[in-house]
Amino acid sequence: MWKNLALSQLSSKHRKQQRQEREETAPKLALDRLPKHVAVIMDGNGRWAEARGLPRTEGHRQGVHTLREIVRTCGELGIPVLTAYCFSTENWQRPQDEVSFLMELILEVMETELDSLKNEGVRIVPIGRLTDLPDRVRTQVERAAELTASNRALKLNLAISYGGRLEIVNAVNLLLQRAANGEKLVVDEAAIAAHLYTAGDPDPDLIIRTGGERRLSNFLLWQAAYAELYFTDIMWPDFTPKDFVAALAEYQRRDRRFGRISQRRELD
Repeated sequence: MWKNLALSQLSSKHRKQQRQEREETAPKLALDRLPKHVAVIMDGNGRWAEARGLPRTEGHRQGVHTLREIVRTCGELGIPVLTAYCFSTENWQRPQDEVSFLMELILEVMETELDSLKNEGVRIVPIGRLTDLPDRVRTQVERAAELTASNRALKLNLAISYGGRLEIVNAVNLLLQRAANGEKLVVDEAAIAAHLYTAGDPDPDLIIRTGGERRLSNFLLWQAAYAELYFTDIMWPDFTPKDFVAALAEYQRRDRRFGRISQRRELD
């Protein structure tokens, strides 16, 4: 009991600190140059817990609180799309007890946070191979998507049982199926993009990865072609709104050329 109370107090203190930092740092950004789409690879939950002598599951639970704060921050700043890498197709290979906990955690979050997310204007869109999910989890995720479908403040893509290569293969197979049904198609970049899970979204301007690793790990491989990448050693449970704003500020300092000559250089 005392351990659970201590963890609850830690969580409450952590969230309060995040709220204060969000309020203190948000005004420092150039709000007219914010990214339209931010994606996050929420890495380091298990290592965060192990470093504190806690079960890995507690790191995942704390990571949910971090995501909740980042969702709020995006909503307050007016960032239209946030994509969160929740569970990859490769994560099914983790120990069964951890996988089971993560599925229950997704179910719990969808049940406990749905009303507040809906009231904040968040549209929940699950992306990935949802048929892999346990029936209860898939039902709840799809229900959350249905109940928030009309919201427009922030689109929250939850990548669950997601793989970037799988997404591209799925898009190609959808095009092949349409061709087999007699449709005349031009298979180009636009056609493939229109059959991705993120069809209709702008490509991510900024991809943030926490936890010290410097790779995409099969995340948004097609969409990330010209994304700015931001890596930090901070573990996801410790990643505060202040850290998120720092990533946005770094993004605003970048010179995005998309293969062209820098506009700054042209002005010199």
